[in-house]
Amino acid sequence: MSSTATHAAETPEAPVSSVDPPNPRLTAFWKVVVIVLTLLGVGGTMNQVFFWDLFGLSLPTNSFLYLIAACFLPIVFIVYPLRKKDAEEDTSPPRPGVPWYDIVLIVAFIAMALWFTVKGPVITEFGWSLVAPTSAKVLSVLYWLMVLEMLRRAAGLIVAGLAALVSIYPMFAGEVPIVFLQGITYDPVTLAQVHVMGTESIHGLPLQTAATILVGFMLFGVVLQHTGGALFFNDLAMAIFGKFRGGSAKVSVASSASMGMMSGSAVSNVLTTGPMTIPAMVKAGFSPKTAGAVEATASSGGSITPPIMGTAAFLMVSFVGVPYTEVLVAATIPAILYFLGIYIQVDGYSALRDLRGTPKDLLPKIRDVLVQGWPYIIALALLTVMLMTMPSEAQVPFYAIVLLIGIALIRPSVTFGRREIVEMLLDAGKSLGQIIGIIAGVGLILGGLSATGVALSLSRDLIVLVGENLILILIAGAAACFVLGMGLTISAAYVFLAIVMAPAITAMGVPPIAAHLFIIYWASVSYITPPVGLAAFAAAGISKASPMGTSIEAMKFGAVKYIVPFGFVLNPALVAQGSLAEIAIAFVCSIVGVFALAGAFSGYVQFVEARIPLVLRVLIGVGGFLIFLPQYSITLAGVGLIAVALAGAFVMKRRAGAGAVSN
Repeated sequence: MSSTATHAAETPEAPVSSVDPPNPRLTAFWKVVVIVLTLLGVGGTMNQVFFWDLFGLSLPTNSFLYLIAACFLPIVFIVYPLRKKDAEEDTSPPRPGVPWYDIVLIVAFIAMALWFTVKGPVITEFGWSLVAPTSAKVLSVLYWLMVLEMLRRAAGLIVAGLAALVSIYPMFAGEVPIVFLQGITYDPVTLAQVHVMGTESIHGLPLQTAATILVGFMLFGVVLQHTGGALFFNDLAMAIFGKFRGGSAKVSVASSASMGMMSGSAVSNVLTTGPMTIPAMVKAGFSPKTAGAVEATASSGGSITPPIMGTAAFLMVSFVGVPYTEVLVAATIPAILYFLGIYIQVDGYSALRDLRGTPKDLLPKIRDVLVQGWPYIIALALLTVMLMTMPSEAQVPFYAIVLLIGIALIRPSVTFGRREIVEMLLDAGKSLGQIIGIIAGVGLILGGLSATGVALSLSRDLIVLVGENLILILIAGAAACFVLGMGLTISAAYVFLAIVMAPAITAMGVPPIAAHLFIIYWASVSYITPPVGLAAFAAAGISKASPMGTSIEAMKFGAVKYIVPFGFVLNPALVAQGSLAEIAIAFVCSIVGVFALAGAFSGYVQFVEARIPLVLRVLIGVGGFLIFLPQYSITLAGVGLIAVALAGAFVMKRRAGAGAVSN
């Protein structure tokens, strides 16, 4: 087993390269352009969050957002083509570089965004979002259309189609025959002004949050991976969990959880850790379908795992109006429960099939891994401590980035030269360009609903429709999240439902942070749920298993993700909304509940070390679900059902004379 240090330089590229071929559009020249735009964008963010006022630039908020758009959004036109080539129709190799029409779009957009940057103070002072000169009107229409095209390329036709439909909705909102969908009507030009020069659409709170907070955290995740973090966390997971039964799958769970803390992206997590973990699981005796399912399920936890989480978690900051640290604290217990549920099911699966761990002599030693990888632990610890103590959370990731890069440059065991720095900046630029492009485009959804006033009426009418029944609203919300999550990015689904669904849930007395986390959880289940299951399909591509079968298997391993959101909405102590005593009690009870639910789905209970029949599985599953409910009488009933099921399993084991499965 090679040490972390030995392979630090190849860690970021090795797993990805096998599934992510080089982009022919990124010739040497265009790589330089992407890197320059990325550095300018990151520099603009740092100038704003650190209040440097470099070159005398103290930009108002709208000018700053136009500048960020000028830096990052053109990267979408550089990286993503106008049309994905159909291999069956056109087998010719793609032409290298960016075609002339995309160059025109790039130059035009940068020029427009910089023009708006300069005019930012005037836009605010004279209310150009409603009354503007002809030049601003024309540029607003072009800007709006180009943002939609960027969204189509970065997120797909479905997301862009929804954004386009909702963004033009104010043009005919007054003519809609359905009462609760009626709203204020705008002419096309005024609507373009509202979208481009207003503060509640493209350049609204979501983009403001992304530009000030998300940029730093995304950059931290990229730097951590490119300085050897991915292989370190995989080696650490192997050293700790590899020796236990089903060790290769437990390594997958632990390493994917660690990668999730850095990236927050399910599919990229699969493509980074999957090529290492999936073959190891298959070699250890897991079926290809199960190996892919375990990896997909664990990787899909990235969007809910602190400290970086996914893009939607950063958008929560703007919608809920709380510091990002509060979101991190609230998300911690549910994330622990999610990965605990996967781990227990993997353990049960391994016990039933007698899948042993990896011999100790083939595993890296914990001491050696920690000696080589201590900078990554310090960086994450520093990030967490500073988030809890520093007044400006937007500044925190940049301090951790400086620490990581400094250590990488001076450590002889880590190769971090010019080539590695170039690749790191390219990855950062591509990631930030895509994400900020999506957030800017999805802002049109917010703008369309806000301009008409329909968002408030939708929430109000939804409450009337379900008769103020919280359970029905949650079920409707879960279904809406799932359906939208199948066709949209989590960010797009979250923005739409944060406007329409979250107010209805909070109106029932649910804390806002619990309501918004509920939406994020249920929007992200589409990563492992048929018929889409992007993370499961990506894992199936690596394991060579059936994509649909892998997705169905992933649903079973990720069952806790479907249940926990209902638990923390009904019992907000699970998202740190309550006293310390309430939080501690809820956490302990929920751990018992997760053990029970995992036993019900896997058919094996660790407390008894025995297989359980269907009747006891149903009994222990119902008991596990009841524990998540806040009423103590219901919780005690759940504990009672679990106790009865465990007692029954113990008696059956004694009668059968079966010995405990060794661990």
